[in-house]
Amino acid sequence: MKSDLKQDKAMIAGAVHKHERAMHPGKPMTKMAKGGITSKQMKAVGRGLAKVANQKSGRSVRKSGI
Repeated sequence: MKSDLKQDKAMIAGAVHKHERAMHPGKPMTKMAKGGITSKQMKAVGRGLAKVANQKSGRSVRKSGI
């Protein structure tokens, strides 16, 4: 399963970079996210809840709290 995920990520990155080379020449390629919480998530629900929502358990956290 890990190799499949790795292949999927490589395929997506390739497609994004192909688009960028064609549509946005001369601009740097987008660096793909490595994971983890984003500042947008922290602003929306707070640091602690953003960490909980980012875990792989699939649990979602409402904006108003738990």
